[in-house]
Amino acid sequence: MSVILGIDPGSRITGYGVIRQVGRHLEYLGSGCIRTSVEDIPGRLKQIYAGVSEVITQFQPDVFAIEEVFMGKNASSALKLGQARGSAIVAAVNADLPVNEYAARLIKQAVVGTGGADKAQVQHMVRSVLKLPGKPQADAADALAVAICHAHTHKTLVAMAGQARGARRGRYR
Repeated sequence: MSVILGIDPGSRITGYGVIRQVGRHLEYLGSGCIRTSVEDIPGRLKQIYAGVSEVITQFQPDVFAIEEVFMGKNASSALKLGQARGSAIVAAVNADLPVNEYAARLIKQAVVGTGGADKAQVQHMVRSVLKLPGKPQADAADALAVAICHAHTHKTLVAMAGQARGARRGRYR
């Protein structure tokens, strides 16, 4: 059993999603958005750090997963996003959580089945996978998708490690 905190970082809105993984079963625990209310970047980073720290205190996750920086056309936006990620990661590291980072295309692939999925498709699949009564807010859905991606990736890696051990012992010839 593992509690996974997923983060969709943003300098104005940072989404979070928390799920519990028990074997193959995923259970929704909570989600929401950390909205910054100040204009200066240092103030926003402080609010992101405090918000993520509060979520960690509330849900006591075992693992932290976050979306990697996507380098678009605007370098300034990418730098701000990187700073927001950094604040969230520091909150996780200060809580002694292992940090896992995933590319946006991998997250969409794990949840929707295609790396080119749009936000509406991600929301729909997150709702379906976690059996939610309604559509989660877009940033929260993205954060839940990060957590789901980690759960699927971790499960696959554990299975592959078991197969590798079996192969070394001569079981898979």
